[in-house]
Amino acid sequence: MKTVSILAAGIAVAALSACNSSPREQAADNIEANAEMTADNLEMMADNAGTEATEANFENAADATRDQGEAAADATRNGADLDGNSAN
Repeated sequence: MKTVSILAAGIAVAALSACNSSPREQAADNIEANAEMTADNLEMMADNAGTEATEANFENAADATRDQGEAAADATRNGADLDGNSAN
């Protein structure tokens, strides 16, 4: 049930972010929302981990996922060409 709530919240955020924003901003918001959902899932896995070491690994992965998502979203907002496919 918690996963469904997280997914619904992510969809709602994406829908709201689509209002009155540029395609670049929408893409950045989607990157952040996806990273946040992935990190939340990793934290749920940490809660169910069998050992403290496994729990710590999942928590670290969640933190790294959030950081990478924020960095990618910021780069998107600032117009960085992350994959080299831009014609600019």
